[in-house]
Amino acid sequence: MMQTKHYQQGYLLVAAIFLLIGLAALGAFMVKLSDTQHLTSAQDIQGSRAYWAARSGLEWAAATIDASDAARSTCHSATIDIDGFSVQVSEEDCSASLPPSYSEGGISYLHRIVSTAGSGGAVGSLGYIERSLTATMEFCTPKATC
Repeated sequence: MMQTKHYQQGYLLVAAIFLLIGLAALGAFMVKLSDTQHLTSAQDIQGSRAYWAARSGLEWAAATIDASDAARSTCHSATIDIDGFSVQVSEEDCSASLPPSYSEGGISYLHRIVSTAGSGGAVGSLGYIERSLTATMEFCTPKATC
């Protein structure tokens, strides 16, 4: 009786191990991709919330400044907490020397307002979100129609 040598013993085990390693790597990649998509989605939502918080700061400033302040007797600035965001509202070029944009039946003055909403720590950190909006308001004094 003749004996045959089996030269291919154990190769199926090596192929199965490589297949398992490949599938595990693919699974890890899918988990990482899913985490990245969730983080990006959360940052997008936070960015939208920060925009609306900054917009609320502009609305607050518009309600605070009226025609009696048009002569620049006071400068407006505040820090407001809105839904987890710190909103800093301030006026740019806040001085009595700011030139009027035009004069039509009265003197008109400009108010340039900057509202910045931020959340999540330091710049560059993963949870840091910031949005900044600028608006220009014009009032006429004495109370006249511009």
